[in-house]
Amino acid sequence: MALNPDATGGAPAVFLDKDGTVVENVPYNVDPAQLRFTSRAVAGLQWLAEAGYRMVMISNKPGVGLGLFDERALARLQEALMRRLAVHGVLLDGFYACTHAPGLDPSRPGCTCRKPAPGLLLRAAEELHLDLSRSWMVGDILDDVEAGRRAGCRTVMLDVGNETVWRTSPQRMPHHTAPDLLAAAWHITAADGVAVATRTAARLPAAQPRP
Repeated sequence: MALNPDATGGAPAVFLDKDGTVVENVPYNVDPAQLRFTSRAVAGLQWLAEAGYRMVMISNKPGVGLGLFDERALARLQEALMRRLAVHGVLLDGFYACTHAPGLDPSRPGCTCRKPAPGLLLRAAEELHLDLSRSWMVGDILDDVEAGRRAGCRTVMLDVGNETVWRTSPQRMPHHTAPDLLAAAWHITAADGVAVATRTAARLPAAQPRP
């Protein structure tokens, strides 16, 4: 089965956390030289791209709000990451970042875009014409899961040891867990009944998708 927009034109997407999910987590990093893909992340993104999903990165970047770097530095990092992905045939449809720092002024309400709030996913869905009910959120901590669920997406959490607080609730329970991004991609396509071309499967690590 191929992925197609629904009757209203909304396309399915995979929303991706950045640090700890697609690239190794280096706190407050905006140096392109320190970008390192997580294990089997590129293969997972290639799998999702071949399956026809739109791919959108959703990232909390409080370093801007804290004054550690400016938005130009963040834009350079974003451009470098997208260039490196393009070398592997992976094109992101969007990159959305919350640059607010949490808790600087307790008298003011928090923003609606910092995960676990769903604001960035809702904005991306509107701007890119995405169907949230057919989409997925993949991340490495429960804030990613909650953001995805609150936006109406299904969720996959990478069980890689990056969640340390384990503040749980029904909204923070992932629909599925996976050891890396490629395994997450296998689950997503299997759950949606989407076939991936043989040529793509042949060049990726040998394994079978797991439902």
